[in-house]
Amino acid sequence: MKKIHLLLIKAFIKPFLATFFVVMFILLMFFLFKWIDDLIGKGFEWYTILELMYYASAANVAMALPLSVLLSSIMTFGTLGENYELVAIKSAGISLQKAMRPLFVVIILLTISSFLFSNYMLPKANLKFSSLLYDIRNKKLSFLIKPGVFNNSIPNFSIRVDSKDENGKLSGILIYDHRGTNGIPKVIMAREGEMNKTSDGKYLLLKLKDGVQYEEQASTSGAYNPRQILNRTRFKETEPRFSLESFDMNRTDPNAFGNSTPMLNLRGISKKGDSLSKLLDTLGQYSARMASSNFKQFNSAKGYSKLKVAPKVISDNIVKDIPNGSKKSSLDNASNIVSGMVQNLSNTAPRHTDLVGEYIFTRIEYQRKFTLAASCILLFFIGAPLGAIIRKGGMGLPVVIAISFFLIYHIITTVAEKSAREGSTNPIVAMWIAVIVLSPLAAFLTYKATVDSALFDINYYKQLFFKLFRIRQKR
Repeated sequence: MKKIHLLLIKAFIKPFLATFFVVMFILLMFFLFKWIDDLIGKGFEWYTILELMYYASAANVAMALPLSVLLSSIMTFGTLGENYELVAIKSAGISLQKAMRPLFVVIILLTISSFLFSNYMLPKANLKFSSLLYDIRNKKLSFLIKPGVFNNSIPNFSIRVDSKDENGKLSGILIYDHRGTNGIPKVIMAREGEMNKTSDGKYLLLKLKDGVQYEEQASTSGAYNPRQILNRTRFKETEPRFSLESFDMNRTDPNAFGNSTPMLNLRGISKKGDSLSKLLDTLGQYSARMASSNFKQFNSAKGYSKLKVAPKVISDNIVKDIPNGSKKSSLDNASNIVSGMVQNLSNTAPRHTDLVGEYIFTRIEYQRKFTLAASCILLFFIGAPLGAIIRKGGMGLPVVIAISFFLIYHIITTVAEKSAREGSTNPIVAMWIAVIVLSPLAAFLTYKATVDSALFDINYYKQLFFKLFRIRQKR
């Protein structure tokens, strides 16, 4: 490998890693802002949130990697052009295409790695992420007693306090205990108290002082008893214990989400697509069979009788051809048949719509495995010529141009994918439309950078305008 190749690879790797981690950090911040309400106030350990962010970062690679390739390629060749290093390379007899070859090899390796990542690692990361996020969203809020509000977070208990200080001391405590009282709660009132947890964190301890407990015995016969017994017990200090088992986060088996399409690799998606296709065929045959049975008199097939009868001519008003004594029964029978057909269609149509949507989604996800890899190559051939043309490095103009082109790519992909999910566009065309649209642009920019075209030179366009203006004046 020549020294010039090492120089270009080093110049590319540094901005690539920097932009990749910066973009990943920004996307993780967006993720936290999106799910902040489900994470705050539930008493999660730091490693649980870190694990969730780790799995979420794997899903963000699909957006961070193409943007990093585009931005780093623009910055690399822009810096080389700005420092006249690209001119020196060309003066040594090395064309732009030859200068791009070592980076193209790096991009090919990156493309293969991204495909393997999206096919093997990303499905597992999506599986872990979905199961962990499901557990987090379904975990109860941490036990937080607010003054003046009844709290029912602990099963079979309702707790209310008048005030609460920063140290956890409570005053004006009222507790309703609904455990096994046949609808008659046990009431505990205390002047003050203190809230603590046991050392293992499984129980909540309320140390109550100067209170009274009311308990009404339930009737044994089930009827109202005017002489029912009411027990009143005063206490100086008591310490009831409340189980916090319902606040623990139960980890769901990730395999419960294993059949979801984003959690599958190419082989799994292909198998799922075949299964959905068979289900659609079965449902279509069932619907056709049920509909055709309504058009056969007494469900008998044509050709069973050997009697030859001339076909009867039916007028436009079919009711006139029905005998007078049979009109009402015939109309009722027809109405019942139509109602049955409508009921059949109303039952099968939603199922058919869901199956079609899921089948389209499997085809989209199948193509997504390849478009991530292809987008890296495409955006490299857009970014590298652009950097050579604009001849600007750093984080200024290259960032603006890179984000603009990436937004165009992302918007085209998103709109096409939405159109495919609605059934308006073929899923294969929808997932590759951005590559198809931007590939001519990449070829055009590569050609312009090869011939040293002043594509973004304002003076060139001014001179061209003045020349055209002079020609018109002479005419």
